[in-house]
Amino acid sequence: MTRRSFLVSTAALAAAAGPLSAVAGAVAKTPKVLVIGLDGALLNRIKDADAPALKALMSAGLTAPSAIYANPLAPTSSGPGWSTLITGVWPDKHKVLNNDFTGHQLAKYPDFMTRVEAAKPNLRTYAVSSWAPITDIIFSAKVDTRVSTPSAEYDAGTTTRAVAEVKSGNPDAVFVQLDNIDHAGHDSGAASQAYLDAIHGADTQVGQILDAVKSRATYGNEDWLIMITADHGHTDPGGHGGSSWPERQTFMIATGSTVAAGSVRHDVRMPDIAASALAHLGVAIDPAWGLDGRPIQQPTPDDFDALRAKLTGPVDEGGIGSGVIGFTHTPPSGWSVDNSKMGTGGITEWRGWSFTTDEFWTKTERDQQRELNIRARNVFAVADGDEWSDKTFSGTFDSTLISPAYDVTGGRPATLTYTTYYRQEAPQKGEVLVSYDGGAPVTVKTYTADTPSVVESVRLDVPAGARKAQVRFRYTGGNNWYWVIDGVKITAS
Repeated sequence: MTRRSFLVSTAALAAAAGPLSAVAGAVAKTPKVLVIGLDGALLNRIKDADAPALKALMSAGLTAPSAIYANPLAPTSSGPGWSTLITGVWPDKHKVLNNDFTGHQLAKYPDFMTRVEAAKPNLRTYAVSSWAPITDIIFSAKVDTRVSTPSAEYDAGTTTRAVAEVKSGNPDAVFVQLDNIDHAGHDSGAASQAYLDAIHGADTQVGQILDAVKSRATYGNEDWLIMITADHGHTDPGGHGGSSWPERQTFMIATGSTVAAGSVRHDVRMPDIAASALAHLGVAIDPAWGLDGRPIQQPTPDDFDALRAKLTGPVDEGGIGSGVIGFTHTPPSGWSVDNSKMGTGGITEWRGWSFTTDEFWTKTERDQQRELNIRARNVFAVADGDEWSDKTFSGTFDSTLISPAYDVTGGRPATLTYTTYYRQEAPQKGEVLVSYDGGAPVTVKTYTADTPSVVESVRLDVPAGARKAQVRFRYTGGNNWYWVIDGVKITAS
């Protein structure tokens, strides 16, 4: 083919594709990622502080409050927190369970920049931190540049180095950790003016890094996903590591081409930072990696999440707080709850299957491992015999959560998936039953032992001729423990 023929053919193809194709080609931009970690920062105190840069990001993009685990999974400390954010998996996988990093599995679950280097080695990766273990241990030597800022330079040095790299180093992925907010939290507490002042100082440094991004000569041709986050929170008197709600706090503030301005989401979790960075840079996430994070660019709300606007405050639960909204017994459209065998009395909030949130449920009683419900998101379903029995009751807890009817193809296998967390005490039992086309339910899974927060996959052998499948989750027990269900779906295998 001659050069002229090639040009004519190319023009014809472009014309056939239409004007949208031409526009898409013209506006294609180079993806870049900037993650800034503010150690020990609380989102509610950022809102109270003089923090114009961070508040401008919130107005321009996404604000997503979130919460983390507590012991016995891991303390609310920096080692587990930063490892979760950077690797995209929870501590039960990366095994960073303290600030000593003993027994970690970071080689099996590496940082997101190491995955970028493996998939696209031509991309430049850069990480700089004031807390040295991040860049000495969590980020691997495969990252192009890792800088542990000398302690004498602290956050000022970290900021200067980040600004210089963004301006002149042409990075594709940048991670920056600033430490002084955490320092102020330990010294003076999260309720102090010193803590607000530290947020103001970090906000100024964030602003300097953002200005460096915008000053790039190629900025107009770049698509920057910017994410701000924190590894844990702080108590009002100061400190972290425990299970209180303030200590378990984290968040994501994000801006980018796929992020809606002024948006708020409640389905974002810590591991989503790494997954979102990978997705933005065009790195396909291999299911074999076992990531717990999912990209914010690909939201997947489930039926229970639609209930958030219908949640109400506490009725019988006295320790949650009057301003906390977080439960309903009304199921989402297509779902139902069968309480025909349910005992009477008990705590109103937990009489049969309830729909609730992490904040509401964990505040019912701290340190009973409800904080370990790490893989449920936003609104989820709970059967909690332990809390139900905290008020005079009769009979037993016997409640069944019933799904809509899902499409299946007769004679072809399907897969039932759901997120679950189950804590056992005899005679308690959890049963998963499936019925086809209104027939008798058949048990496909039984829970009679502790099951950590996991995503379950159950093969369904669909009978010949079947067209619909319906799932039942039946919890029976009394003054025992609890069962969490979320993210239910049936798909063809």
